[in-house]
Amino acid sequence: MLEGKVAAITGASRGIGRDMALMFASRGAKVVVSARNEEALGTLVDEIKASGGEALAVAGDVSVAEDANTLVESAVATFGRLDILVNNAGVTRDGLLLRMKDEDWDTVIDINLKGAFLCTRAAAKVMSKQKAGRIINISSVVGEMGNAGQANYCASKAGLLGLTKSVARELARRNVTVNAVTPGFIVTEMTDELPEKNKQELTAQIPLGRLGQPEDIAHAVLFLASDQAVYITGQVLGVNGGMYM
Repeated sequence: MLEGKVAAITGASRGIGRDMALMFASRGAKVVVSARNEEALGTLVDEIKASGGEALAVAGDVSVAEDANTLVESAVATFGRLDILVNNAGVTRDGLLLRMKDEDWDTVIDINLKGAFLCTRAAAKVMSKQKAGRIINISSVVGEMGNAGQANYCASKAGLLGLTKSVARELARRNVTVNAVTPGFIVTEMTDELPEKNKQELTAQIPLGRLGQPEDIAHAVLFLASDQAVYITGQVLGVNGGMYM
């Protein structure tokens, strides 16, 4: 499905990003994985290579322009091109608005939104010259509907939707598509730490009656990255079990 393609995935050391990297590699893509946790990236690359895939780890902070540029440059230097960018890196610093610290706002906006901008800008230069590419931004259902105690996170994820649509218009003439996926509540290390009561309350909000799995998101991203999605750009694909319609 992705044979011969080169994909860069940020925030790939765990959770959804890790699942995407493994799935992309299993579909034939050469995968460049990025995160701040160099050790976890090394483990992921070893796992991909052990399964017969090709992978490269590029540790860095996406909110730093030099690191974002290095990610793209390393992909091109190693594999000759960059076909797919998945902006998945994200953090939370939850708190009620009146108690939210400036640094908690800045950290979330810098990594979740500015990081996607910096990586997109770097990748767009390569993809525009190739006249081909796929950029997929991982937003969130709360970027569409809001969530108390997450003003910073929701703002960053809503901002990703505006970034997606604007860049899609700019890059369409270069045959580069830009789309977003908005996950609902997904089973990750973060949700594993929630009390059972909280999980039940979350599940009650979801018409399909369960939390999502990382592979649910990975499959959606895989589709948008594939040639089957060649005529889709500037769109938002919700993968949330019906939580937001």
